[in-house]
Amino acid sequence: MKEKKETIPAWYVVHTRPKCEHIAASLMVGLEGVETYCPRIRFQRNTRRGKVWFVEALFPSYFFARFIPNDSMRAVKYSQSVIKVVDFGGNLTSVPDSAIAALKEEMKDVEICEVEIGVKVGDTVELTEGPMRGMKGIVNAMLTGVERVRILLEFLGRENAVEVPLSKILTEHKPRAVMAAKG
Repeated sequence: MKEKKETIPAWYVVHTRPKCEHIAASLMVGLEGVETYCPRIRFQRNTRRGKVWFVEALFPSYFFARFIPNDSMRAVKYSQSVIKVVDFGGNLTSVPDSAIAALKEEMKDVEICEVEIGVKVGDTVELTEGPMRGMKGIVNAMLTGVERVRILLEFLGRENAVEVPLSKILTEHKPRAVMAAKG
């Protein structure tokens, strides 16, 4: 029974070195009989140096590869940046085709899906510029105009309302959590 399973192409989870998922997946494209899928997300985050675009793997240090273990296991396992093909107790476990299809549908059939993090009333944020840099406050209101928000800051023993541009605050939202909340 095990012999038969390992002669049919199936999706497997491949563990890679950190931040090398897309590199390992793209290098495997050249292997005969191996198909890869490495879903990634692109998001913009306010940093201390301003707005910066980031691209990260949806599953850090992992991607999916479809292959026949009897034919391609060695090539996949020893590809550059690959740590191992994930198994459970020494048993190679495949990912159902339906799970990969659902993931591709969720990703809108693109390799890099753009995620908008956004800020809403009640979120805790940190100021990145100005004399109150580093202070944390709670978003009190979303203002119209040039993407501004009103933040309540505790300063000198009382709460003060401060209006700042969205580009001058850091949010605590994580892009993967935002994407999970959409689904």
